[in-house]
Amino acid sequence: MAQDRVEAVERALTVLEAFDSPQEHFTLADLAQATGFYKSTLLRLLGSLERHDYVQRGADGRWRLGSSPSRLARRHAPSRQLATCIQPLLDRLTAETGETAALLEVQPGIVECRLVALPAADLRHDLRPGQRWEIATPEDPRPSLPGGTMECHLLEGDPHAPSLWLTLSGPASRLSPQRARHALDSAVARLHKSKEATP
Repeated sequence: MAQDRVEAVERALTVLEAFDSPQEHFTLADLAQATGFYKSTLLRLLGSLERHDYVQRGADGRWRLGSSPSRLARRHAPSRQLATCIQPLLDRLTAETGETAALLEVQPGIVECRLVALPAADLRHDLRPGQRWEIATPEDPRPSLPGGTMECHLLEGDPHAPSLWLTLSGPASRLSPQRARHALDSAVARLHKSKEATP
């Protein structure tokens, strides 16, 4: 009903809708064109959204989605089911290797960390759920890791859905690719075995 509308909230939601685009980063002018709002209005709305991590502003002044939309999306029932299945596997991988274990989701041009288990070590690959980065090819979801290494294992799933990768990452001096691949292979074998055992 019209009387239930809150204009400032609807404007903020309109700004967020502008980010539903293949484009990853937006200038203020881009957002003004997409929303029809004045730049001064946009700056106020973006400031509020940024404080709650719905958007983030890069060093170049361009805007991108923050981690809050992804965090809320993970509360959807299928995501909780995924966490129930995968998180214990990640926790075990980290306990066995002392390195960062993660589940990555690959969409066109973008990778997002969905789930992660972090080791207690101070020197580690410090991934966070909702963290995103750009990639050139969907066959290699690894971010740039100066001094670090990441090994990835593609999980079988719906070919029409975004692909999911199980990963292990850490300092290159500590985590050998051979050791990481062996740990990932064992984890995936345990995952398949648990799925087969589920009625």
